[in-house]
Amino acid sequence: MHVKKGDKVVVITGKDKGKTGVILAAFPKKDRVIVEGVNIVKKHVKPNQLNPQGGIVSQEAAIHVSNVMLIDPKSGEPTRVGYKVEDGKKVRIAKKSGAVIDK
Repeated sequence: MHVKKGDKVVVITGKDKGKTGVILAAFPKKDRVIVEGVNIVKKHVKPNQLNPQGGIVSQEAAIHVSNVMLIDPKSGEPTRVGYKVEDGKKVRIAKKSGAVIDK
């Protein structure tokens, strides 16, 4: 998977196209990610300890990883991800600027 938790991404297709956010969770086996403020759905919740009133709660739902693109740390534009071995370690690089994403 080309993105991981904590990465800043932009949504490139779908109803939330153009929105940016940070990845809150990644599910590699399902090829899905949860992005902050993207794909908001309403969930009906029964009353419980945490929410004694119950009701309708808005929360982020997972979207497919192919619908997001990493934001280049140098230019701030969406970029594809490449891989390179530096000092015996595999690191991700931004294809647009060549900047190393993993520190």
